[in-house]
Amino acid sequence: MEKENMGQPAKRSKLTTYVLVAAAIAAIGGILFGFDTGVISGAILFIVKQWNLTHKQAELATSSVLIGAILGALAGGAMGDRLGRRLSIIYATVLFLAGTLIVSIADGMTSFLVGRVLIGAAIGVASFMVPLYISELAPAHIRGSMVSLNQFAVTVGILVSYGVNYYYASTENWRAMFAVGALPGLILLFGMVALPDSPRWLFSVGLREAAEKVLRKIRGTPEVTEELAEIDEAIRS
Repeated sequence: MEKENMGQPAKRSKLTTYVLVAAAIAAIGGILFGFDTGVISGAILFIVKQWNLTHKQAELATSSVLIGAILGALAGGAMGDRLGRRLSIIYATVLFLAGTLIVSIADGMTSFLVGRVLIGAAIGVASFMVPLYISELAPAHIRGSMVSLNQFAVTVGILVSYGVNYYYASTENWRAMFAVGALPGLILLFGMVALPDSPRWLFSVGLREAAEKVLRKIRGTPEVTEELAEIDEAIRS
């Protein structure tokens, strides 16, 4: 019997449309990251002109997002363990939208920097949580490929930001450049509200029945006992 089992390939969970859609929605967090990285390169030219910024002020306006990103990245792990991956992404998105609003209506450097730091904090959390969320939804045999979707989304976000910069450059409307980022942010927010938390996190906090229910939904099959056992073993080890 053992020899027969050794000759059989391990059963693989299939990739469902549900997981693809969930991963695509979560990866919008990568688009936000890429968009903010790129949009400042065009907007700062007109901000400097409008507010007569010095070189140091322009550098601060550009790099201030990194301060928030560091704080967000440091808090991301504990936040994800305590609140779950899904809720952490939702909170990060709300933070991104708040920061985008503040930046878009800023009347000076102080409010602009506050908005940029908030955006950075959101990016710091999302850059940690989005790949983790995707990896915990994806079947094990294609987990690496699915997680790379986040990096692809980052490059898409950068490309989109350059297009937005080009579109508004003739009017020097830097506020609109930033405001466009709210659109993918809103899509991510409402998308994540509709998605479940990852079965691995649910299992890790003792919600086994909820984890099993989510796993059945995302795998498209009631036979998830083996994968639940693998999750249990991974958490215990």
